[in-house]
Amino acid sequence: MAEEGVPGRIVVIGTGLIGTSIALAMRERGSEVLLTDRDAASLRMAVELGAGEALPDAAGAGPADLAVLAVPPAAVAVTLLDAQKRGLAAVYTDVASVKAQPLRQAAELGCDLSSFVAGHPLAGRERSGPAAARPDLFLGRPWALCPTSGAAPEAVAAVTALARACGAEPVVVDAAEHDDAVALVSHAPHVVSAAVAARLTGAADVALGLAGQGVRDVTRIAASDPRLWIGILTANAAPVADVLEAVATDLAVAASLLRDGSDEAATHVADLLLRGNAGRSRIPGKHGGEPSAYAVVPVVIPDRPGELAMIFQAAGIAGVNIEDVTIEHSPGRPLGVLEIAVRPEEAERLAAELRARGWSVPG
Repeated sequence: MAEEGVPGRIVVIGTGLIGTSIALAMRERGSEVLLTDRDAASLRMAVELGAGEALPDAAGAGPADLAVLAVPPAAVAVTLLDAQKRGLAAVYTDVASVKAQPLRQAAELGCDLSSFVAGHPLAGRERSGPAAARPDLFLGRPWALCPTSGAAPEAVAAVTALARACGAEPVVVDAAEHDDAVALVSHAPHVVSAAVAARLTGAADVALGLAGQGVRDVTRIAASDPRLWIGILTANAAPVADVLEAVATDLAVAASLLRDGSDEAATHVADLLLRGNAGRSRIPGKHGGEPSAYAVVPVVIPDRPGELAMIFQAAGIAGVNIEDVTIEHSPGRPLGVLEIAVRPEEAERLAAELRARGWSVPG
């Protein structure tokens, strides 16, 4: 039985990363989840993972409380129309990362927008498909809701309850404003990441051998499925193009100044770097709060099973909360450096605990 305030029965259309993660999260909250996908293999894997049961061809128990359309932006409107014609649910939402175009298309097709609340959970991974799904994917993440003026209050309430049941923070935003925002913080950064990664295709082996954490961080999201992303980018083309043109201008100016080579030119390039510092500092910290300045405790660790678990246990014994971690592996050597971000006042306590237990902590 579903927990109080949680949709008792939902249908998830599309068993990729987001759809399956929602299904897993809702199963943990006691919801009955029915799954459907045009890809039989994806559907079968989601079922095997425990995300729910396959939606029967003929629904005999009446409509579900809520249907989640976990499909690409271009497919939202036609999927919504089909689901409403079949009477799959009382309320409908989607999870596409573009909102204005699908809403416009849904209106043109004659969909019932009173029972539909456009949504977008701001969570994801560079991996796709049901195998990458996690029930905790949305914990603490914003979940944009873009209801039209004609959306029924009970529909908005149901989709808000879904977001909260998945552990997310609902944020009501206008569809066009949403698309401008994600162009800046998600869509354009993906293209920039891909552009940097594309330079590596012809890189010499010596360059790749020197690759450190910087290039890995910048290019991490470039590993995502291009087929998924071309659909997102074309659906939000104008806002993304605006951001890319602004970034391209900054880069072109920086390149010209660097070729100039003068001290004055270097000053102008430094201005871009300082603006980068300022922009980076505005990104919210944990749970959407103010950005925090953490101290980093570096630990040299051998590449063997259980090492990370013992370090985390040591941090717990020392009463230190780990805020973030990164690992940089040493090329050709069976060890690496674990960088542990903690509150500044806790750094020395953690370092002392780790040294006492035999780990090498520089500094």
